[in-house]
Amino acid sequence: MKHKLIYIFILISGFVYSQDLVYTPISPFFGGSTFNYQQILASVSAQNSFTEESAEIEVTTALESFTNSLNSRLLSSLSQSLFQEQLGSTDLTVGTYTFGDLVVEITPGTNGLNVNILNITTGEQTLIAVPNSN
Repeated sequence: MKHKLIYIFILISGFVYSQDLVYTPISPFFGGSTFNYQQILASVSAQNSFTEESAEIEVTTALESFTNSLNSRLLSSLSQSLFQEQLGSTDLTVGTYTFGDLVVEITPGTNGLNVNILNITTGEQTLIAVPNSN
């Protein structure tokens, strides 16, 4: 009985064909078919959760530019007059001054004057170094 099964197995195995298994990549970047490119690109785009922020440059009109310039000159003139009124001159002198919610502390530094501006309400602080005029 064993011999008959072996002969039948050998007889049947002669009719069975096989082939080698060969790996072919899907991605065209790794040697796959170039026709898969659009499908892979669509799949990657669908899975991408990042959005590109638009870096649009705001174009200002001549009227808006003039208005901004006028506002900055007006504020500059106002701050200069406040300094002259508070300090008595245009030169910065050592001391502590209060302008509403701002505390301005002027101290001597290694290279000139240090102007420390503190906003009392928000806690924001700015340090400005004014070099010597020598």
